[in-house]
Amino acid sequence: MATSPPQQVDHHSLPPPVAEEPESLLSSLVFDLSQHVQMAMENMLKMINEIDQNSLGIMEEVEKCKESALERKKSLEEEKEKFQKAAYTVLDMLNSRE
Repeated sequence: MATSPPQQVDHHSLPPPVAEEPESLLSSLVFDLSQHVQMAMENMLKMINEIDQNSLGIMEEVEKCKESALERKKSLEEEKEKFQKAAYTVLDMLNSRE
């Protein structure tokens, strides 16, 4: 397969590129920028909503853990009182033998 030599392009024979008006170029740039900003804000809003949902779930879990810890503390205090009463009863029994 033979390759043809690269063709020479005469830049002088091409028409000059159409220069956009500065206002048109600027408005296009502003439009593109506003589109990017809008997409970024939408993404941030989605992330904020997701964070809010996650934080609500975390707060609920923290509350459950607090309640569970308080119940456990109450249970341990009741158990402690029972052991103390039993210990005092044993001490009283030992003291009354003497």
